[in-house]
Amino acid sequence: MLDDNLKAQLKAYLERVTQPFEILASLGDSESSREMEGLLKDIAALSNQITLRTDGTDARKPSFSLNRLGYNMGLRFAAIPLGHEFTSLVLALLWVGGHPPKVEPEVIEQIRNLDGEYNFEVYMSLSCHNCPDVVQALNLMAVLNPKVRVVTIDGALFQDEVNQRQIMAVPSIYLNGESFGSGRMGVEEIVAKLDTGAAARDAAKLSAKAPYEVLIVGGGPAGAAAAVYAARKGIRTGVAAERFGGQVNDTMAIENFISVPETDGPKFAAALEQHVKAYDVDIMNLQRADKIIPASESGGLIEVQLANGGSLKSRSVILSTGARWRNVNVPGEAEYKNKGVAYCPHCDGPLFKGKRVAVIGGGNSGVEAAIDLAGIVAHVTLIEFGDALRADAVLVDKLKSLPNVTIHTQAQTTELTGDGSKLGGLTYTDRASGESHHIELEGVFVQIGLVPNTEWLKGTVELSRHGEIVIDAKGATNVPGVFAAGDVTTVPYKQIIIATGEGAKAALSAFDYLIRTPVPQTVAA
Repeated sequence: MLDDNLKAQLKAYLERVTQPFEILASLGDSESSREMEGLLKDIAALSNQITLRTDGTDARKPSFSLNRLGYNMGLRFAAIPLGHEFTSLVLALLWVGGHPPKVEPEVIEQIRNLDGEYNFEVYMSLSCHNCPDVVQALNLMAVLNPKVRVVTIDGALFQDEVNQRQIMAVPSIYLNGESFGSGRMGVEEIVAKLDTGAAARDAAKLSAKAPYEVLIVGGGPAGAAAAVYAARKGIRTGVAAERFGGQVNDTMAIENFISVPETDGPKFAAALEQHVKAYDVDIMNLQRADKIIPASESGGLIEVQLANGGSLKSRSVILSTGARWRNVNVPGEAEYKNKGVAYCPHCDGPLFKGKRVAVIGGGNSGVEAAIDLAGIVAHVTLIEFGDALRADAVLVDKLKSLPNVTIHTQAQTTELTGDGSKLGGLTYTDRASGESHHIELEGVFVQIGLVPNTEWLKGTVELSRHGEIVIDAKGATNVPGVFAAGDVTTVPYKQIIIATGEGAKAALSAFDYLIRTPVPQTVAA
């Protein structure tokens, strides 16, 4: 099942196992059961700490559980965890085998203190790069707390369950039979949803922090670069990020970051965070900024108020909150989000195997999505508002060569329709003739660009007509001491490498501002 190179790597990892554990497989007569058995035999042969049994009686076949001897762990894979989930499998093996997780001690303590019964089911696809974060978070919780039980289910392997629950986006998380959440979630975010008192405790802790010299709001490429450059100046630096890595986490392939020929978004985001953590930077993750109060109004320091009620103060601030996928904003889009309307073809594409889908958007993202989906689904219809596709010629030529793709230009999407529980079609108007057309389909992937995350700044920082933060050549905004960088600004060409450069520039500008500005008495004291 595993090639020799992968076996050698896995064997080296399994040498870290310190406590014996058992793999209990529930198998049937299917090809997938035989494939799972082969994988588990390969794993068990690599460590004398692992025992394999194949007499499990779980209703989901094939599946397997991991349990440390003498413990009661509820950790199960109803999946053959290869692809993006192979790392999840390796980590589960190590954690069950006693290897300590790389998680903050307070988070571990918070998990162990959770009281109640938590039976999680997480549906994923092996091609989803957002799913491993959720799977790994829940697996860790199951290892640390016997009241937490989790089963990871491959939607492609258990298609009947997916159809019955009408799951059209991954990861999809169920808790005790009820929908708990969807999309990428880390362990801190999941625990915070379960521990209802966590937000108030977190807010109080944040508000008690000493003022920063540079506070960076946003943890994408621009924010990470700003943090590194600021910290290297030896000044007190903090980063408040809703999700470290930002939108990079949702990017599948990165092939144009100079000196890195090829990587993917999650790996790049992890590298950003690792680089920032190499310096003395206070990282505050899962923090959404709600309001900014200029120094002139808050007693000499800039104040950033957070959604959880906490607040942070700093002599200077760098705004790098990035952008998010733009919505079509037509009837039915919000109603059928995650019920047929999706934004990540890599994550959710496998759930539409053999079905009919549409892609809205004829730029590079839309055409690439249509090409990828054409290899999975029965048929792809691409809808483009303009007179022609805007993607690179090589992508357009590839798309037009595919037999199961239909392209409509000068097409304005007007409505997404369904039966109330799931998507059933798309209506568009031919802008040349004025005629309305309806397409019956099961999925729509929206790929029409980005919108800056600046709603919370209206009325304080100058914004362009597109909602971007207006900055000068040094990254300064119209508010003294407030700088901005990356996709959230008026800088053209929204590229990762440009964002990192802009972040570095903003940090240098902030430092220059600090050395030329008197220290407020509230800080000097």
